Formats: sequence, structure tokens, C-alpha cells
Amino acid sequence: MVKIGIIGAGRIGKVHAESISKYVKDAKVKAIADPFLNEETERWAKTLGIQHVYKDYHDILQDSDIAAVLICSSTDTHSSISLEAVKAGKHIFCEKPIDHDVEKIKSVMEAVKRSKVKYQVGFNRRFDHNFRAAQEAVLNGKIGTQHVIKITSRDPEAPPVSYVKVSGGIFLDMTIHDFDMVRYLSGSEVEEVYAIGSALVDPAIGEAGDIDTAIITMKLANGAMAVIDNCRRATYGYDQRAEVFGSKGSVAVTNDTASTATLSTEDGVVAEKPLYFFLERYMQAYANEIAAFVEAIVKDVPVPVNVVDGLEPVLIGLAAKKSLAENKPVKLAEIKSLFDL
Repeated sequence: MVKIGIIGAGRIGKVHAESISKYVKDAKVKAIADPFLNEETERWAKTLGIQHVYKDYHDILQDSDIAAVLICSSTDTHSSISLEAVKAGKHIFCEKPIDHDVEKIKSVMEAVKRSKVKYQVGFNRRFDHNFRAAQEAVLNGKIGTQHVIKITSRDPEAPPVSYVKVSGGIFLDMTIHDFDMVRYLSGSEVEEVYAIGSALVDPAIGEAGDIDTAIITMKLANGAMAVIDNCRRATYGYDQRAEVFGSKGSVAVTNDTASTATLSTEDGVVAEKPLYFFLERYMQAYANEIAAFVEAIVKDVPVPVNVVDGLEPVLIGLAAKKSLAENKPVKLAEIKSLFDL
């Protein structure tokens, strides 16, 4: 039984704690830490059988009985806590992104290389049943030579401007998942990025220096092209679709809905809207990714989403930001050269 400590008891920390207790065998959450710990969180932890709750995450790192930690704290703490956890000899699952600063990500990479710890990054969509089925079709040669990858990713509502200001921008906060999906579905690397965008949902987002609607086109090393369209608000729900088109055909992923029922009458044809919230859409994916992390520890095999997988989408995001600012395509090699990669 792998004993786990969770650092950060916000929304995603609680999601992981609950999914582990319900769905993940061979793992148990022993402790959770959060500087804003309160009585409500303590009561919630007890309902899940979590033995210890702390305000200081160092109490988790110092517990020799805890083999692995989940870093679910604020983004600006991910890389520093990662380094401390490596030093403490803990296996690490870190929510995306490792950091917005590439040099800090490189520091984590070097620390992990020098250690014996497992390090997995939280790109949960790779563990969704729909996207996994699409990837398997591509891997098995069902669509032939890849030509075009299309990804649609739209949130049901825009985040508050206070969040936008500290998010790193849409490309490093929202689109980072889609950059990862392009790599995951294609099995190839992005070589060039061109991004356009605007603040169409909320002018205040533009005033904060960000955009809320974007289209990004990419050239891949395998010769295929990819297109991502993003928007911070889709009034009908959480819109998550993808298609890989190739020489033999295509594989497409549609939205999950509350049911597949379609009502057809003389007035028209009505179907369910997409699930509204990302936790509804991806709850099982969160459980699946932690199960894979625990399996890598138990069987001593590589994690399915490693530090490099955490770095590449950040580099693509920086290329997209540069492309938007300069209104021109940007090669990934140009971004990598800035960081001696």
C-alpha cells in the first residue's frame, strides 16, 4: 500500500483525495496539508479516513511513512515544492504546470535525473476514455498517415479577472492542456506555432493583458498540421472535442453528455448539452492518472507523463505568446535556444 501525502487542500487536492479513496487501489492518503486549513477541511478529511491534517507541508515531507506526494498547491509553488520533495526522497505527482519559468522546470528536471524518484505531471486528459481511444486508433495505424489534428476546447464560463492576472495567460493556463493533447494524439513534436486571439468574452480580460478567444495553428515534426480553437466561455457547457484525420480515415472525439437520448418531434430534434463542469467531464480521468502513478511506483516502471511532457507544452505556450505579440509564426527551436535546450 502506497501511502500518499497531498500538498494543497483546494479544489483539485480534494478531487484527488476523494478519487483515491473511491477508485485507486494500492494507495491511501495518510495526510493532507494546506496553509489555509480550517475546521471544515479537517472534518472533510476525517470522512475520507485521512489520519493527519497539517498547515505546514513540511510535516508531510518529514514523514518517512509517506512514499509519495501530490503537489496540488498554487502554481507558483510547484517547482520549489518539487525540489524539496525530491530531496526528501518522495515520489511526486505534480499538477500542471511545473512552473511558468523554464529555468525552474529545468532545475526540477536535473534534480529528478539525479534521484531515484518517480515524477509525473498532471495532464489528466491523457487518461480520459475518449481521448485514449482516439490515441489508440492512431497508434494502431487505423487512420494511416496523419494529415490534420483539430482540437476544440471551450470552458463554460470565464474565470474572474483576478485569476487571469496570475494565471500566466490563456496559453499557459488553458491551452496548455490542448498543446499536450496535440503531442499525445499525434505522437509527434510541435515545430512551429502561429497564434491569433482577442478578448471577445470579457473586455476586462483584455485590459488585464490577456485574451479569452484564440486559434493556434501548428506544424508537427511528422508533417501533419494541428489546429486548436479556444474560448473562455461556451454558454452551452464544457466543449471538448478532437479529431485526427489521415490517409485512411479519421477518428473523432465528441462531448460527454448526461445521456445519449435524442428527442425527435415535429418541432425539431433535441439532444443533451455537454456536461457543464470539468470535474463532471474528467472525474474518472483524475482517478485513472493517479492509479497510473501508483502503478509506476509499485511496479517500478516509468511514469506515463514525465518531466519532459511537463516542459514541452510550456515551451509551446511561450511560442504561442510570442507569435501573438509579434503576429508571426514562431519556431520551437527559437524558444528552446533561449534556454539552451
